Amino acid sequence: MHPLDRPAWASLVSFHQPLSLGAAQARRYARDVNVFAATGAESEDALAALAALVASGEQVYVLQAPPIRVPPELVALRQALCVQMLAANPVADAADTTDMVPLGAADAAEMLALAELTEPGPFRLGTWRMGQFFGIRIGGRLAAMAGERFHCPGFAEVSGVCTHPDFRGRGLASRLSRHVAARIAARGETAFLHAWQDHADAIHLYQRLGFAWRCDVNVAVLARR
Repeated sequence: MHPLDRPAWASLVSFHQPLSLGAAQARRYARDVNVFAATGAESEDALAALAALVASGEQVYVLQAPPIRVPPELVALRQALCVQMLAANPVADAADTTDMVPLGAADAAEMLALAELTEPGPFRLGTWRMGQFFGIRIGGRLAAMAGERFHCPGFAEVSGVCTHPDFRGRGLASRLSRHVAARIAARGETAFLHAWQDHADAIHLYQRLGFAWRCDVNVAVLARR
């Protein structure tokens, strides 16, 4: 199986293992980092291990190409399809990167506020720890950002791409996405990303940047019964 068929799992057992909880059958991100959980297979033991990682009152996301089996102890609150896109060739950096600044711990609260406003995908106060994020500030405000999320040998995901409504229409997200993807390519890795299947504008943006469809992936939001 290709590692990107289960990108969360491939990340949790490699580069992101220090950010994870769990064991051999199932793992999840620490609660302040992100909400993704994963297994390497759909065996009964793996599903039971996954369920054990979900506390009462919380939700986790499962994202993978194979159909998602929901453990008996859990229920799917939402299920949807995403497209997974892969950079067909190394992405060239943005022509101008002088206004892009690295984001980190000192910016975490502002990053979370922007993500909660624009909903680029699951985001937590510690999501910046998953990979390097960059932002553009206008008038002292964080106008847009993009960074890396899932990361496994040979591949890194462009994620958290969002722009504050006050600053849309200026191409900020496109330039930041290009910058992050170019940095991934410079390391000798291949950039990939996910978009909701019905978000046509986002998919067209990524196609213009040089990303092509690889596969559809299933997403489920799970909680304890």
